[in-house]
Amino acid sequence: MGMFGGGWFSYIHYDEKQDRPKINRDLLIRVWRFAQPYWPQIIALLVTILLISGISLISPLLFRDLIDRAIPQRDVHRLNLLALGMIAIPIANGVLGVWQRRLNAGVGEGVIFDLRTALYEHMQRMSLRFFTQTRTGELMSRLNNDVIGAQNAISNTFVSTISNLISLIATLAIMFTLEWRLTLLGLGILPLFVLPARRVGRRLRSLSRKSMEYNAEMNATMNETMNVSGALLVKLFGREKQELKRFRSDANQVRGIGVQSAVTMQWFFMMLSIVSAIGSAVVFWAGGHLVLRGTFTIGTIVAFGNYLSKLYGPLMELSNVPVQMAQSMVSFERVFEVLDIPVEIQEKPDAPALPPVKGRIQFENVSFAYAGLPGTEKVGLDEIARFGWWGDPEAHLKRGKPKPDGNRKDTSEQEEEQPMPQWALEEISFSIQPGQLAALVGPSGAGKTTTINLIPRLYDTTSGRILIDGMDIRDVSLNSLSQNIGMVTQETYLFYDTIRANLLYARADASESELVAAAKAANIHDFIHNLPDGYDTVVGERGYRLSGGERQRIAIARVILKDPRILVLDEATSSLDSLSEALIQEALKRVMKNRTSMVIAHRLSTILAADLILVLDGGRLVEQGTHAELLALGGLYANLYETQFRSPEKEVF
Repeated sequence: MGMFGGGWFSYIHYDEKQDRPKINRDLLIRVWRFAQPYWPQIIALLVTILLISGISLISPLLFRDLIDRAIPQRDVHRLNLLALGMIAIPIANGVLGVWQRRLNAGVGEGVIFDLRTALYEHMQRMSLRFFTQTRTGELMSRLNNDVIGAQNAISNTFVSTISNLISLIATLAIMFTLEWRLTLLGLGILPLFVLPARRVGRRLRSLSRKSMEYNAEMNATMNETMNVSGALLVKLFGREKQELKRFRSDANQVRGIGVQSAVTMQWFFMMLSIVSAIGSAVVFWAGGHLVLRGTFTIGTIVAFGNYLSKLYGPLMELSNVPVQMAQSMVSFERVFEVLDIPVEIQEKPDAPALPPVKGRIQFENVSFAYAGLPGTEKVGLDEIARFGWWGDPEAHLKRGKPKPDGNRKDTSEQEEEQPMPQWALEEISFSIQPGQLAALVGPSGAGKTTTINLIPRLYDTTSGRILIDGMDIRDVSLNSLSQNIGMVTQETYLFYDTIRANLLYARADASESELVAAAKAANIHDFIHNLPDGYDTVVGERGYRLSGGERQRIAIARVILKDPRILVLDEATSSLDSLSEALIQEALKRVMKNRTSMVIAHRLSTILAADLILVLDGGRLVEQGTHAELLALGGLYANLYETQFRSPEKEVF
């Protein structure tokens, strides 16, 4: 009763008003573009469908001939030929079916490959803002579950639709030849197939979208709590039970929607089976009367009954096409949603490569805001709202859409008030000459990390411009910019691979001697050499088999191996003990020679070695100069020096 009662119709009302399938010409054309490269295989697929459908239609005629002629006439030769034909038909269909399956799998897997590649390529071009606003588990769901769902539309729905259409048309032609009145009677129940299919199609599309969303949320939960950092946090705070409760909530949603989909589909097939049975009974009843009157032979009614099953089978399948298409379109919509997210960091067409870099860096009136201005809108995925986890275990699954009863808020009430821009950097101007070391200092949240993130275009400036050797970094190719900038980030990341592979990530063609030299420069060679497997030691997930200082030194060695003209160190020595830092500082002095270097500095030794000190506070450049000049000013830097630097044990901000 729940399916056909008020809840059903309210759900249909909601689905029609709010979530109508967007199967339009533009969407179909876009889908076709992914299938277009496989046009030759699709043509061959159509040929096999025609052959299989044609051969399958011969069987009922063989049975008719067997009953009406071979047996009554005691024709042994004819009987033998008919028996051989009955064996040959399934063999031929089987061989053609294998070929068809091979072609179909080639097209389907090719589409999966193309969709995944397009998604991955697009994600790789996204700015850092996109990844800070999107959970990894959701991206994995788009790359896996949604891509496979979209592939089904081409490799399964397309093939079955064409096959059933051909079979239906050919069957109808033969049936009209045998007895047109019974054929019309059999077709009279066609509306009973269409009406359930339309309703179930709407229902299943809604369930399909919810299933994908819940699976994405479950994937995100697993990704957050099953990586090393997440697992460590859970254990340190003793939140195993709470995380299990959250996961059970996610998994329960997936289970519930799966049960709803399965039950809905079973109701659908049950109704179609009943309709098919009614149609067959009516046709056999009328056909039986024709046999009794002598209008039909027994062989003809048997053949007609066989064709009737071949008529209702494709009709049932074709009735399910809207359901399959609706589910597949949800997958395509979710895939295209990612592909349609604009690339924030755009490379100009035919952008030139940076010429040999000397290393002069200029900031000219640079301002930057993370939110509140055009171009700073959210660029992540909006499919899953992320609210509190602990108050309401299902809160993170609730969406900002109307409930199934069709109630909805006024549009103006749903719109969030646009926040005022909060400047992370405001009107920053400075110049660093080639070969100079610039130290960025200031209290936490002053904008130091934001400043250095703008140089390799992890973000783009909101206003103003950044120049390298007089060229605006937005005018040159991103690859050439990356090749000339080496950066050690605040959070060290190593791949689950060997130390050698992690070092060679900077420069794949580096020789063994260059690898060792870089490791020595970062004071990590002796440690690596003493490991049982040396440079072939696997570092574990995110490098967690190593200590923080060891990971940091490998990251520094990786940048040294890259040999860039510009070095950017974001708290690059913050995880090192005093001895290791002293050795690395000595090595970095040699490495930084004739290179422009920007360092977020926390220790007095780094600051005293700097040619230029940039003092940031609240996103503004409040002071700049040498150590002596800034002390003489008696401003923020002098205060920081007095409170943070004078005592050796207080060197770190």
